[in-house]
Amino acid sequence: MEVLLLVLCAIGWTILREVASRWLFRPFAQWCNLQPKDAAKVPESAWKLLFYTTSWAYSVHLLFFKDYTFFWDPPSAFHGWVSGMEVPWDIALAYLLQGSFYAHSTYATLYMDAWRKDSVVMLIHHIVTLVLISFSYAFRYHNIGILVLFLHDVNDIQLEFTKLNVYFKNRGGSYHHLNDIISNLGCVSFSISWFLFRLYWFPLKVLYATCYSSLQAVPNIPFYFFFNILLFALTLMNVYWFLYIILFVGKVLTGQMQEVNDVREYDIDECKKTRPQPKNGGLCHNSIYAGRKAFKNGIVKDKEL
Repeated sequence: MEVLLLVLCAIGWTILREVASRWLFRPFAQWCNLQPKDAAKVPESAWKLLFYTTSWAYSVHLLFFKDYTFFWDPPSAFHGWVSGMEVPWDIALAYLLQGSFYAHSTYATLYMDAWRKDSVVMLIHHIVTLVLISFSYAFRYHNIGILVLFLHDVNDIQLEFTKLNVYFKNRGGSYHHLNDIISNLGCVSFSISWFLFRLYWFPLKVLYATCYSSLQAVPNIPFYFFFNILLFALTLMNVYWFLYIILFVGKVLTGQMQEVNDVREYDIDECKKTRPQPKNGGLCHNSIYAGRKAFKNGIVKDKEL
């Protein structure tokens, strides 16, 4: 039953995203008179901002407004653990929403999102996260799973919010300094929170609890190495993406970049070099009719794994 619900919800997320993009995000971008390359990227970022804000707010509700103490006392996630224990309904709901969303995101990375320089790593991340969510629910490691989700979703909120302000800097034929200021502040906040949540708190709280505290509470806890290997893989991917942040900061400090931009994206010039130019002189872009190999968001490079 749980697997069927996850699949149905994943399909539901895909349908909901398409409907929201077609009837809300794209019309709003057109109404704001954004540049075409920016308007094409708005639906993806707006959709992710909407989901991650909702999911993180729910994680905050569970960890700070309920009786769960997993953030302040991570070892408590394994207190009283027994195989096949009942999963509280509020945590089960969070797992259903998150698991189905990452199942949808695995599909979306290949067929709906803009293709970026780190998209292969992003695809691996979604698969690892989906495996962690599925197996942690099945083997009742759901308490520590909620903490993992809480520590990751906040950065995606800041990332997508910052990107939207980058897209909205040039609209209606004029440059808007307020969006420029917000995007700069968002970049600083994103960089700091990434280090704090994913590179400091994640090892300090999650890895400590799963590697050490779990064995103290349950000496022969099953699948110990399996879950910890996946969590360490997640940590390595967080370090990998932090290198992009360092690259961005380095470009700003050395004057190679004058404004906030996503260094993971392929720019127009690079796209022109790697794809045949259209005979009508148009921009190198995605067409939804191009042999079903098209992508719907942004000016991107061919998707090659």
